Amino acid sequence: MHADWVTYLAAERRRRYFADLMDFVDAERRTATVHPPERSVLAALELTPLDSLRVVILGQDPYHGPGQANGLAFSVNPGVAIPPSLRNIHRELRDDTGAPQPVDGDLTPWARQGVLLLNTTLTVREGHAASHHGRGWENFTDGIITLLDGRDEPTVFVLWGAHARAKSRLIANTAHSVIESAHPSPLSARNGFFGSRPFSRANGFLTSSGRPAVDWSLPPADAP
Repeated sequence: MHADWVTYLAAERRRRYFADLMDFVDAERRTATVHPPERSVLAALELTPLDSLRVVILGQDPYHGPGQANGLAFSVNPGVAIPPSLRNIHRELRDDTGAPQPVDGDLTPWARQGVLLLNTTLTVREGHAASHHGRGWENFTDGIITLLDGRDEPTVFVLWGAHARAKSRLIANTAHSVIESAHPSPLSARNGFFGSRPFSRANGFLTSSGRPAVDWSLPPADAP
């Protein structure tokens, strides 16, 4: 993990809410199945060093189905069925950039290019959406957003859906860009997500700010 993330994590660990949060998650793991696995809870920070971060895509909480959550917002590991919201993200990616249909739902290539795929809550009990909301993760991830807002490096914040869009209150630095739309879920994608062109808009801002664009293409389904 990048040294700046380690410094942030060390500071949060000294706060009372974090100790209470860890006690809660540990108790949940003793009595129920919790996603993602413990080793993957901070995968977003591990895969996206602070010094390369260019884009933040904000999710809500991890997938709560067996084997789905991998610590990256909206992403699933290779071999896992692609969830409906991610299928809609793939569709918008194709329509926006011309990228071919990806072979799977793994968004690790984005994370390795400086795209922070951050859920606002980092754990969930299996089968119970939003079950770890209000336990302290929001303090932790709001702090990350505030930390990023305080940097001068131009950064794109992609906020999909009402929950993510509420976090725009934490982004005040005019050096950054905020791209908002409806959520990619099947219930709302046709109400403003489809056609919002977040990928090309993010790259347009980055290049106009003197930062490298993101290669949003993912390994295609017909790759050898």
